[in-house]
Amino acid sequence: MVEVGLTGGIASGKSTVANFFKELGVYLIDWDVLAQEVVHPYLKAWEGIVKYFGKEVLNEDLTINRQKLGEIVFNDKEKLEKLNQIVHPEVFKEDERRVDKIRRLNSEAVIIKDIPLLIEVGLQRFVDKVVVVYASEEIQIKRLVERGAQLEEAKKRVKAQQPLEEKVKFADFVIYNNGSLEETRKQVERIYGIIKKEARVHHA
Repeated sequence: MVEVGLTGGIASGKSTVANFFKELGVYLIDWDVLAQEVVHPYLKAWEGIVKYFGKEVLNEDLTINRQKLGEIVFNDKEKLEKLNQIVHPEVFKEDERRVDKIRRLNSEAVIIKDIPLLIEVGLQRFVDKVVVVYASEEIQIKRLVERGAQLEEAKKRVKAQQPLEEKVKFADFVIYNNGSLEETRKQVERIYGIIKKEARVHHA
């Protein structure tokens, strides 16, 4: 079984790449989805958030108001750190649970873990391969504007992230996503072929 960390930057096309991999038959674990699931009402992370940030971060139905919480931690490193300390261990546990389930189903599975902050948090140590989806800053900004962001806001959001040039240094594979979807798909297929081949050799 091979565990692959997939990461990129805002509007670099990571979700598109993840879907292409999925179409090829990999198992996909999306850490953004896990992070949403572990904060459902009355779960451990939810209780930790309410205890630390107070009930004002809750919606009427007791779910976490992500926007409100995001605004609180956005400009406060200490609070962001605290939020990560509450949520990350639960995400890890849920990830392990899913990997075990997949292992029981298929011992030769390829698992893609879509982890936005893979490099920033140092999680590349816990995967067998790292795939970085790269797009130029101009393309990232253009895509954000096309999605409805103001130009200045788009620039700010791209600049707020670790530069993709830095992430590429940690990559086993880089998918260049400045071009057409077809070009991106071909790169995904090629990388998937290499990973499968290496997995078979390893398994043998």
